[in-house]
Amino acid sequence: AGWSCLVTGAGGFLGQRIVHLLAEEKELQEIRALDKVFRPEQQEEFSKLQSKTNLMMVEGDILDEQCLKRACQGISVVIHTASVIDVMNVLHRETIMNVNLKGTQLLLEACAQASVPIFIYTSTIEVAGPNSYREIIQNGHEEEHLESRWSAPYPYSKKLAEKAVLAANGWALKNGGTLHTCALRPMYIYGEGSAFLYDCIYKALRNDGVLTHQSKFSIANPVYVGNVAWAHILALRALRDPKKAPSVQGQFYYISDDTPHQSYDDFNYTLSKEWGFSLDSRMSLPICLKYWLAFLLEIVSFLLRPIYKYPPPFNRHTVTLLNSVFTFSYKKAQRDLGYKPLFSWEEAKQKTMEWIGSLVKQHKETLKTKTH
Repeated sequence: AGWSCLVTGAGGFLGQRIVHLLAEEKELQEIRALDKVFRPEQQEEFSKLQSKTNLMMVEGDILDEQCLKRACQGISVVIHTASVIDVMNVLHRETIMNVNLKGTQLLLEACAQASVPIFIYTSTIEVAGPNSYREIIQNGHEEEHLESRWSAPYPYSKKLAEKAVLAANGWALKNGGTLHTCALRPMYIYGEGSAFLYDCIYKALRNDGVLTHQSKFSIANPVYVGNVAWAHILALRALRDPKKAPSVQGQFYYISDDTPHQSYDDFNYTLSKEWGFSLDSRMSLPICLKYWLAFLLEIVSFLLRPIYKYPPPFNRHTVTLLNSVFTFSYKKAQRDLGYKPLFSWEEAKQKTMEWIGSLVKQHKETLKTKTH
């Protein structure tokens, strides 16, 4: 029978890709795209999709209960990608906890009231750690039951939100049905439009093309945004399939792909070297020293809080995150969801490199305009 899907955070880096893939799904009667604000270019992009599928854009706040109730009416599947990503603790803790945790709880309650039977949550690798840069996890898997011990608002809020989603599996719906949930834990997501890559490239462009090196000791397995979006489509297909659903309900899955395992520094260099970027050859501080320096900066920030908001340039959480050996396998997603990457490493690399090239070109044109 025909079905409908609500995507929260639909205007975001990942949400947009999910909406585009949903437009190809069979028997899908409606896509409801929810976000706080849709930028003009997103509105234009989604309006093109409206000739292919019934797509409705809804602007609203994830903390607005009435908005969520309306958005969930008549919906068969909710894909919840909306969240605040802030690893530098720039935003107020309360803001992050409200959006990431309370917003998720309100959406689950709206689903129960509107009798939405399927809920898929976009979690993060950070709910599993890393807790220490000395900890080594290579090709980790779901049976290891790793859990972040950080109190930093982003990993903490995402961890609690994921727990809430998985605990909601089996909830009774208003119409007598049952809510079935699952969570996806993607690795660091890259691709065209990545805010982290954008920031890294623009910092390098203002530094004569030299990439800062702050994570040469890490080993990570980044995942391409198109493959993360594809995993969400396979998760909803599995939860809608009576044969596959029982093994997926209440489960979480690590989502990675065939991107080579390497340090974040090497990864940024691999994607940008074609455009003349180079790695900083200067010596970097030993990790242990940088970790304790981060601790001191956090103390300074705490002491200044009553009179001045000082966000440290780095903190213990980011030092750990950027300098750990922390990689995961997608075998469980392959087994239960039938997941295999939609985009190869070569395709993902090419698309991302072309986007970086467009940023370089844009920067050069801006410089020309300033000099004339």
